[in-house]
Parts: sequence; structure tokens; C-alpha cells
Amino acid sequence: MIQYEVTFIVDPVLSGDEIKQTAKTYEDLLKDSGCAIVNIDEEGLKQLAYPIKKRTSGIYYIIEFTTPNGIFLPKFELALKRDERILRFLTVRLDKYGVKYNADKRAGLIGKKREKAKEEVKEEVRKAKPAAPAPKKETPPPAPAPEAAKSEEE
Repeated sequence: MIQYEVTFIVDPVLSGDEIKQTAKTYEDLLKDSGCAIVNIDEEGLKQLAYPIKKRTSGIYYIIEFTTPNGIFLPKFELALKRDERILRFLTVRLDKYGVKYNADKRAGLIGKKREKAKEEVKEEVRKAKPAAPAPKKETPPPAPAPEAAKSEEE
């Protein structure tokens, strides 16, 4: 099975129902083509790096899917190109590292979920351990004065 990921940006001017219907359209198109949907991630409204079709923001969707072959991809991408509701799209074939990265991200091992979990663990450790006083540092003995060394040589 080959794993792909398609990211597309939907026009933010559309109503909430139209935006969800657009994503549902492409999800159904993939299912009808014999693909198995692995994950659908709605990233939400984000600022664009540059204006596209006079829009400065867009609704991001990421659909990850597997397929036995990629024969249907040209038809799928043609449908995305023709749809006026889609500002941009990108289809990527994932290698084994991309597949593992996405699986780890869904599991919370990568990204914001992981950072949040680390902060929670640190907070629990702070609550569990009482603050210990700082250990005292021993000062080394003072070095001999340079004048004393000169007097011994003379």
C-alpha cells in the first residue's frame, strides 16, 4: 500500500457548512476511488504567507490516505484544480519516515501535545519535591603570593 497526504486550503469566505461540505466532497472522492482514509486533520484558519486570489487567510485541511496504486491521482488533482473553493493544494507521497512521523504526531509524541505533556510532568515534579537548599561550595585554598616565591629564589 502506498501512503499519500493531500493538504488543501479552502476559501475562508465560505460559510462553515460549505467549508465542511468541501472537505467531505474530497473525502468521499477518495473513498470512492478505493482509498483508505488514515487521518483527517482540520488545521483551521491560518494566515497565508502571501495573498492567493486576493485572500490573506485560508482554512487548512490535511487528509492522509493509503491506496494500492496511484492511478486515480491525476483525476483527483484535476478535481481540486477545477474547484473554485480550493485556493491551493499539495499532494505528497509519504516514505517510511513520513508515515512514522505522522503516526507519532497523532500519538502525541511530536508537536504541541508533547510540549504540553512535558510541562505537566515538570509541574508534577515541582509539586512532589520540596525545594532543597542549595549545597554549600567549598572554597579552594588561596594561591601563594608571587612575592613570596621571588624572595625564596633570591
